[in-house]
Amino acid sequence: MNVLAVGAHPDDLEILCGGTLARCARRGDRVTMLVMTDGSAGHAEIPPDELALIREREARSAAERIGAEFVWLGLRDEFVFNDEGTRLLLLNAIRGAQPDLLFTHYPDDYHPDHRATSRAVFDASFIMGLPNVKTENPAHPGVATLYYFDTLAGQGFLPAEYVDVSDAWEAKREMLGQHRSQVDWLAYHDGIDIFAFMETVAKFRGLQCGVLYAEGFRQADAWPRVKPYRLLP
Repeated sequence: MNVLAVGAHPDDLEILCGGTLARCARRGDRVTMLVMTDGSAGHAEIPPDELALIREREARSAAERIGAEFVWLGLRDEFVFNDEGTRLLLLNAIRGAQPDLLFTHYPDDYHPDHRATSRAVFDASFIMGLPNVKTENPAHPGVATLYYFDTLAGQGFLPAEYVDVSDAWEAKREMLGQHRSQVDWLAYHDGIDIFAFMETVAKFRGLQCGVLYAEGFRQADAWPRVKPYRLLP
C-alpha cells in the first residue's frame, strides 16, 4: 500500500507512530512522512531560521532510517490553520503520496497545531479525488482510510486498535534519536527525557494488548473511509 503519515511538528511521527511506520516499510509499503511546520519555535537559544533548517535536516534523517519518503510543508510553527491556503498545499502533497492509508493526530490532542493538522488532513484527503479542485499533482481517486494515532502521554485517548511494535522498537528509538535539537529542548524546557516518555507510553499500550511495546490508534469512523479488513501492520 501507499501509507502517508502527517505530523504537525518534526518528531511527532517518530514519537507517536514511528514503530508502526517502520513495520509498514518492512512489509513493503511505500511510506511517506509529511511534516506540516518548520519547528522554528522549539528552542530557547537557536534563532528560528537556523532552527528550521536544523529540524528539517533531522526529520529527513529520521525518515531515511526506515526508507520513507519525506515531505516538508514548512508552515510556521505554532500557526497551523485549516484555511484555504493550507488545504491546497496539503491536498497537493496528499495527491503526490497517493495514499491508501493515512495517519495523523487525534482531533482532541493537547496542541493547537495538532488539532488543526488533524482537521486539515481529514478535510483535504476527502477531496483528493475531485479533478475540479486543481493542484500541481493531479487528482487521485478515492478517499483514504484514516487512523488517528495516540496523544502525547495517552491523555484522553482510548485506542480501538493496536500495533505490536516490539520488533520495531530499536528503529523507533533510532528515528527519534535523529531529533537531537528537540531531545535537548524537551529536557531543558519541560524536564522530560523524551526517550523514557515514549517508552512509558509504549509499554502501557503494550500492557493493554499483551505485548512488550505497542502503539494505539482510532479509526476515523466516517463514510466512505471504513474498510471491512485490517490495514494496520
